[in-house]
Amino acid sequence: MQAWQVHENGEPGEVMRLQEVDRPTPGDGQILLTVRAANINFPDALLCRGQYQIRPPLPFTPGVEICGVTEDGRRVLANPVLPYGGFAEYAVADAAAVLPAPDALDDAEAAALHIGYQTAWFGLHRRAALEAGETLLVHAAAGGVGSAAVQLAKAAGATVIGVVGGAGKAAVARELGCDVVIDRHAQDVVAAVKEATGGRGVDVVYDPVGGDAYTQSTKVVAFEGRIVVVGFAGGSIPSPALNHALVKNYSILGLHWGLYNTKNPKLVQHCHEQLTALAARGAIKPLVSERVPLSGAAAAVQRVADGVTTGRVAVVPGNGASA
Repeated sequence: MQAWQVHENGEPGEVMRLQEVDRPTPGDGQILLTVRAANINFPDALLCRGQYQIRPPLPFTPGVEICGVTEDGRRVLANPVLPYGGFAEYAVADAAAVLPAPDALDDAEAAALHIGYQTAWFGLHRRAALEAGETLLVHAAAGGVGSAAVQLAKAAGATVIGVVGGAGKAAVARELGCDVVIDRHAQDVVAAVKEATGGRGVDVVYDPVGGDAYTQSTKVVAFEGRIVVVGFAGGSIPSPALNHALVKNYSILGLHWGLYNTKNPKLVQHCHEQLTALAARGAIKPLVSERVPLSGAAAAVQRVADGVTTGRVAVVPGNGASA
């Protein structure tokens, strides 16, 4: 089969190589999946760089989120078990962890429903307990992680303020349903949020960026607000001033979705049922901005790493299936 392999760590566009390799053999409790679509996530870039919390042995195939077909014909969502990741014609997954792909979504949309939407659902509902009528601030609102939070918050009845970088991403954020869009390249984020909220600030912040974005969050979070820390796509891990959290009475909540797979997998199944129902009634629909062939995966991962994409980029290997 064809698969992208990483033999040494570095930038995705430089170290990913498309090669002919043996089709993987599933181990105990694992299944072989024909890849219909593989969604690109920022962790794929971190895996290539050797900067992710998991460091698979070299060589490995990146791709942590797919829609695939089992050997008995079921269309499913899965997180492939590395080193046999999703940027390939076939991948391996734990049989107990696969989820049925929603009928309302095509292959690329379904592949994009998993990690990003699960993370947003757990962050907003499980960790921050977002309520209808509250105001949510989403950093990188036009990106793959942020766009999921925007849609889920709107479905929950919240007012959403989206922060983006550039006019093009601002237009995408508006289309996603943001009530207020702030272009950090052209506006003072803190001043704009305070103006939009009448000086009160926001109830919840969803932050996959870190760095300066986190600092801005602490300045605009309201009394008894919650800041959900999802990741550090900006490259800088902030050091919170806990005295500031005490003075303003806000909470800092960490969210590592992958822990639920081991600590409480029933919650993952429950979340998937909620997401499937929302997709079925059209309340959420992953924004897939690009569908690229398998040959274009390395360049696409690099674009995601560089922060120039909007929504989700999906790799579609083909395998005779529509996506």
